[in-house]
Amino acid sequence: MIHRRHFISAAGSFVLAQTASRAFGAQARYDLLIKGGRVIDPSVRLDGVRDVAIANGRIAAVDANIAADAAEMIDARGKLVVPGLIDVHTHAARTKEGPGLVLQDGVTGWIDAGSQGADHIGDTIAIAQSSPQPARVLINIGRAGILPEGDTMDLARADVAALRDAISKNRDMIAGVKCRLSRDVAGPNDAEVLRRAQAVATEFNLPVMIHMGQTVSPLPMLINQLKKGDIVTHMFAPPPNSIIDESGHILPEVLAARRRGVWFDIGNGQAGHMRWDTVAAIMKTGFWPDSFSTDWNVNAHMTGVIDMPNCMSKLMGYGMTVEQAIARGTVNPARMFPQFNDRGTLNVGAPADVAVLELRDGNFEFEDNYKNKITGKQRFFPSATVLGGKRVGPA
Repeated sequence: MIHRRHFISAAGSFVLAQTASRAFGAQARYDLLIKGGRVIDPSVRLDGVRDVAIANGRIAAVDANIAADAAEMIDARGKLVVPGLIDVHTHAARTKEGPGLVLQDGVTGWIDAGSQGADHIGDTIAIAQSSPQPARVLINIGRAGILPEGDTMDLARADVAALRDAISKNRDMIAGVKCRLSRDVAGPNDAEVLRRAQAVATEFNLPVMIHMGQTVSPLPMLINQLKKGDIVTHMFAPPPNSIIDESGHILPEVLAARRRGVWFDIGNGQAGHMRWDTVAAIMKTGFWPDSFSTDWNVNAHMTGVIDMPNCMSKLMGYGMTVEQAIARGTVNPARMFPQFNDRGTLNVGAPADVAVLELRDGNFEFEDNYKNKITGKQRFFPSATVLGGKRVGPA
């Protein structure tokens, strides 16, 4: 049941609902009008106070002082109005409650990154198909999915025939292949596991997402197998086999991967994937992430993850601007997967998926995966979500 946090103010000070009992039965021009917010849409390089009008599930207009001719209005004064957030690394399909919970955080599109492999891929697909917001899954190369003892520690679980068969039967919902390659997941099999995944993914013109960090094999051996459109998640994972060398320089193979079109994603997660000293060293080089993602699980709000807006706040203390952070939660992830190519924007005619965020100033504590803490001066908080032109909220 969805009822956690103060997602939307129940008092009504934020949302002004008009029931549209209009004179002479005249119909409102717009279904929803979001008034007076700071609209940040990196897809069209817009940052300014605007109104956003929505009709028939799509963005109808973005302009200053749109006439209040709408069935419902949201008063967004003092808040940010941005495209709906897209989280390309979640495990929202591990529980039927997942999609609704991340929707409260402003996430209007998500990818489940390898919760299941070929043996039970139908379980995650069923949840993705029933999700209120657009969703897809990455199939784990390990046919049994995520295992406490390691997905592919037994190389036989990296079953090419099973992977190929599962993708061919579910191509509309499978958006890529996930390889978890850490020492305690794949062990010495990491390079061979990736080779097998890449062979099948290439057949179906799908990307591979690798979970890197603390691998047995040197990172260059793994990253050299990646093609344009593939994704490196957990890019802030500390040594061994980080994306930086002992001198703090980005590995040449990593730079080459970005040049050939490999994406680099944060994948915040809860254990082993993010440490502040590594974050500082990488940000200092200017090799910034392409996308924010949470590695979300149902207990995320009780950890340093909390939610997507919280994860998007963490790099502003390292030089990232508000606008740059919004881009990495909207238009950039939309470009990673064709399934989202009409999302991540407030352009007129686009599906009306919108996140309204509060940007608060203060002293906010952010935690890495090793219980280290830093203090930031700003943090995003979810305030309201519009999905397909309709305001959505707790049941």
